[in-house]
Amino acid sequence: MSLTLVLGNKNYSSWSMRPWVALRAAGIAFDEVVIPLYAGDDSKRRILEFTPSGKVPALIDGDVTVWDSLAIIEYAAERFPDAKLWPQDRAARALARSVSAEMHSGFMALRNECGMNLHRPVRAKALSDDALANVARVQEVWSDCRSRFGKGGPFLFGAFSAADAMYAPVVTRFRTYAIEVSAVSREYMMAMEAHPAFRAWTEAGLAETWLIDRFEHD
Repeated sequence: MSLTLVLGNKNYSSWSMRPWVALRAAGIAFDEVVIPLYAGDDSKRRILEFTPSGKVPALIDGDVTVWDSLAIIEYAAERFPDAKLWPQDRAARALARSVSAEMHSGFMALRNECGMNLHRPVRAKALSDDALANVARVQEVWSDCRSRFGKGGPFLFGAFSAADAMYAPVVTRFRTYAIEVSAVSREYMMAMEAHPAFRAWTEAGLAETWLIDRFEHD
């Protein structure tokens, strides 16, 4: 039985992007169901048909349902060990999980002030001190991972990993809001933007015609 990944709009849904990119980059086959978000009661009803959380993303694997981006990635790593979603080195894997969990639970100012919106024209906006601190911390994470474990390739731990998938939406935010970044961050963002899984998600998001009015006025 094939996996099914239930998603929100690719243009806006950063949490959906993370497991989609992780699975796609790892070569794990799956079907997808895209449910437009904030489309009235029908959105919630449709999501609840797949997951009791009432939120996307959700992964369906036979009689197993997993929701929450990081939980989905961890499940896929366990289910498909040959995909090597996490770095093989113990110390690298510990750091990868730590920075992924930090992304999962933190950076609220950046999330709130720079919502993911792939088709938004690229332009800067004034950010709060808290959001700027988030930007600085993200770059610190990227630089630390690259300097310690990134020698084998252009991604955070050399080869593409779950940690890159967790930070993929941040790459889109930095680009969309014309956020100034260091040379190390710029090189990393270019590598991410060139990755086939990242590009496929972006192209699909840009092709969507759904608009969520609340996210179109900043």
